[in-house]
Amino acid sequence: MNIRSLTRGDGVVIVAAVVLFIASFLATFSCDSDSCTSVPNAWDSLGLLMSVYLAGVIGAALVILTRLLPQPRKVLGLDLGQLGAALTLFAAWTALWTVLDPLGSFSDVQSVASIGAGSGLVLGLVAALVLAAAALASPLVPALKGPLVPAPRPARPQPYGQQQGQTGYGYPGTGQQQQPGYGYPGAGQQQPGYGYPGAGQPAAGQPQAGATPPPAAAQPAEFAPFWFAVPVPRPIYGEDGTPTPIAELTPGTWYLAVDQRGQDLVAQTQDGKRGVLRDTTGIQRG
Repeated sequence: MNIRSLTRGDGVVIVAAVVLFIASFLATFSCDSDSCTSVPNAWDSLGLLMSVYLAGVIGAALVILTRLLPQPRKVLGLDLGQLGAALTLFAAWTALWTVLDPLGSFSDVQSVASIGAGSGLVLGLVAALVLAAAALASPLVPALKGPLVPAPRPARPQPYGQQQGQTGYGYPGTGQQQQPGYGYPGAGQQQPGYGYPGAGQPAAGQPQAGATPPPAAAQPAEFAPFWFAVPVPRPIYGEDGTPTPIAELTPGTWYLAVDQRGQDLVAQTQDGKRGVLRDTTGIQRG
């Protein structure tokens, strides 16, 4: 599960589901009479609890679970996200008519005429409407499709074994000149002697002036791992060549390219899963 795959719309769904669950503990009815000493909440009415409050919370959980899973799950041919969105819509529809007629068939009884919708019903209706709107509009509205948790821009990796500004044994620092010493002549000086030709004399094996040096053999470029992001959701496939996707790369998340195979990239996800990205068009390098 990758929490960075959540969108702003998913954040609205989570907040609305929490508010809906809190509303289930508030008073279902409001009573103006002094005889109303104990006002029930949604947990005292199983039908109201299941059809409004828990239906909305379960629907929100299915929507969020679909975002976190690498592959969408289906139940009876329906995607879990679609089933969750349908539950949130059903909860909002039921809450609307419950607020308009909280007593149902008992509203004509004279003794209960002063009873109306309580704070639990009103707050539950607002939360259910926001929940259903966010669940349905998240895949459609661009403002809600942005990432909920922005991915930090990865730092460019240093070459292996090298640190910035570090010098090692036998390597002079930046801007330093090689100091003359035992076996090393001074700057601009060439000492003749045993094994060292004098000034103006070519060393053994050194090409003569005007001679054409042999062409250097072309070295293949070595692949360096880099971070990248995809513009749209794209699947990755197993390294063994299986045609079934093993995961999906989502926009707003940085992935590490660990190898290159022709035009394809071997990508590593946040949880360590590796696969082959076949469509590399439009990727953003970190």
